[in-house]
Amino acid sequence: MKIEPFKISIPQAKIDALHARLNNTNWAPELHNEDWSSGVNGTYLREFTSYWKENFDWRAQEAKMNGFPQFRTEIDGVPIHFIHLKGKGENCVPIILNHGWPWTFWDFKDVIRELADGGEGEHSFDVVVPSLPGFCFSGPVKKSVGYAETAALWVKLMKGLGYSKFITHGGDAGAFVSARLGHEFPDTILGVHLSFPVLPGVAHESDPADFTSEELALAKRQERGPGAFVHVLINAFDPQTLAWGIHDSPVGLAAWLLLRRRAWSDCNGDVETKFDRDTLLTHVSLYWFTNCFIGSQLFCKASEFVRPMELVNKRKPAISVPTAVAILPKDLMCKPRKVVERHCDLRQWTGFPSGGHFGAAEEPERMVGDIRRFVRGLRG
Repeated sequence: MKIEPFKISIPQAKIDALHARLNNTNWAPELHNEDWSSGVNGTYLREFTSYWKENFDWRAQEAKMNGFPQFRTEIDGVPIHFIHLKGKGENCVPIILNHGWPWTFWDFKDVIRELADGGEGEHSFDVVVPSLPGFCFSGPVKKSVGYAETAALWVKLMKGLGYSKFITHGGDAGAFVSARLGHEFPDTILGVHLSFPVLPGVAHESDPADFTSEELALAKRQERGPGAFVHVLINAFDPQTLAWGIHDSPVGLAAWLLLRRRAWSDCNGDVETKFDRDTLLTHVSLYWFTNCFIGSQLFCKASEFVRPMELVNKRKPAISVPTAVAILPKDLMCKPRKVVERHCDLRQWTGFPSGGHFGAAEEPERMVGDIRRFVRGLRG
């Protein structure tokens, strides 16, 4: 496996072309949408776009990302971009962090160094953060790759980096990758840490009889209505049609991504209380400059997230390696603990006091602490 150092360097011509498109936005009419009930509010979107044109410094954000050692490789014909930051000291624990949709690798920016540096009496980690196939600089992908194929790719990636065994963490789509790793590759995975409770062979919706009263109350807090999952059907059945419009409009792209950040995070309607404007624009700009929106959609299509995770073996439990689950109160889904215990070797169950679907990005300190505690328990 040939691994090459990589630095992000977007040509100035692309930045200039983006500004030209922003200046020529064809704004849609809007009716009675002050409360965001029909989607992203126009007043906010215009302010956001104005900041993107006049105040956002892509080069400054590019420099921050390039402050981490990045690499590219190709595995089984799939281009892969990843951060690889080695921990301090000896006997560091290898861990791979898996982002979701519509995330990017940069959602882990506030946990990478903390895990690598360790703390007094804490384990240090060798941290690997790949872009999922089709996302950002892991593209373009020329064949169908979903979470199952990605899990197999990550085993090869980590082996190529010198790690025969490793910890895996993930949220959203990255939780599917991590759960699949624990299910299919138990001889390789030291432990699975999930911030989104997905399990092989388990339906997305749970029987209310399996919930405790506290879990039912949590599930009630997480309810957002059918609009929260409209993207799943579009990703599964009509990704290309949407992409024709999104790839031609940076404002359209921003609106599509912003709505998910606002709706799925623990922000109480003000997305910038959880993600500052520069961070939001870095994610949107990464999608725009790498032309990856359709790649991210096709990853979701290949993953068939509308269906439960498939079982590929008969091991009991389905995830036979040690597993930790972090439950965030404003996430999109809650699983009863008793169900989780039936389907994995559950060693740790943590209820966070705050946070939503973008777990590590919203609650970096708590997520680092939870991962450390899990690994401490494994190593004694």
